[in-house]
Amino acid sequence: MPSDIKIPALGESVAGGQIAKWHFKEGDHVKTGDILLTLETDKVAAEVTAESSGALHIGKQAGEDVEVGAVVGQIDESAAAPAAKAEAPKPAPAAAAAPAAAAAPAPAAKAEPEKPANVTEFKVVPKPEPAPAPVTKAAPAAPEGRVTRKKMSPLRRKIADQLVTAQRTAAILTTFNECDMSNVMSLRSKLQDSFVAKNGVKLGFMSFFIKAVVEALKAVPQVNVRVDGEEIVQNHFFDIGVAVGTERGLIVPVLRDADQKSFAELEKDILGYAAKSKEGKIQVSDLTGGVFTISNGGVYGSLLSTPIINPPQSAILGMHSIQQRPVAVDGQVVIRPMMYLALSYDHRVVDGKEAVSFLIRIKDCIENPARMLVGA
Repeated sequence: MPSDIKIPALGESVAGGQIAKWHFKEGDHVKTGDILLTLETDKVAAEVTAESSGALHIGKQAGEDVEVGAVVGQIDESAAAPAAKAEAPKPAPAAAAAPAAAAAPAPAAKAEPEKPANVTEFKVVPKPEPAPAPVTKAAPAAPEGRVTRKKMSPLRRKIADQLVTAQRTAAILTTFNECDMSNVMSLRSKLQDSFVAKNGVKLGFMSFFIKAVVEALKAVPQVNVRVDGEEIVQNHFFDIGVAVGTERGLIVPVLRDADQKSFAELEKDILGYAAKSKEGKIQVSDLTGGVFTISNGGVYGSLLSTPIINPPQSAILGMHSIQQRPVAVDGQVVIRPMMYLALSYDHRVVDGKEAVSFLIRIKDCIENPARMLVGA
């Protein structure tokens, strides 16, 4: 009896998705535990595995939208697994076979029948077609291959909806500053070898900024809020989201209780999420509940940008490329590694004074990283 292949529940907020790919073809024999298909939702990519063995019958094709609980195919459990193909024996060589051309006489050519003497030969001349009526010259069609159309994935649709919603519902304003990365770079260089030897991971820049954001949220708690209808909800925890670009689109995994974690733990969390994202194993729970987001456009070469907040959060920090620039230090022009910082915030609940104070606190922490190590 065939068993149904159903789309499993993927989380409270996930109602369905789009079949991205079948990993087997129609009629293939599958075994229990085989990954049958990849489903793209508006949050994660999920894999649906076989719950029995048998012949696969596909009901819904790649690219189709399906809901949780929908039957997308069946497994015919009565179909036996195909037997392993035995290698066919090689034929014995023929004993001194004569050449084929010599063995078989060539067929005689057919004699052409004689034409009766009293029959006249006629040639049929096709009647010339009338010239076509002049038509208005249409615009030339686009050559094949100049454009490609494909359906927007659920994740891309979700991203689009989120961005439009944020722009439409929040009063987004961005304030800018810059920070001198000299001390962070120096400290990182001095501690890198011992840090790697002790923790097995490299000390990156992101953990410094996560810690700086935590310090800024503690100093300016008005930024750690969200709007819920007509109420302002104050958060008293520090779950920080880090925006990550993937082949499927932008996702924001959340580092839980960042205030209670060491630099090494934060770096391990970041690497863990990167690996899960690459393998398509990010869960819905990994992406929900953050209070603040950090987006690093600098890894792509961005010099300056105005990031869009991640609803229902009220602010987002944009990091950018580190560039050697001339700056004035103690009355002297010197060259320093500088980074522009951008803080976009919801002006409905965060005032300009609070936003500027928040960004300056981040700048102070990055330019004096020892303060974060001792809590000053």
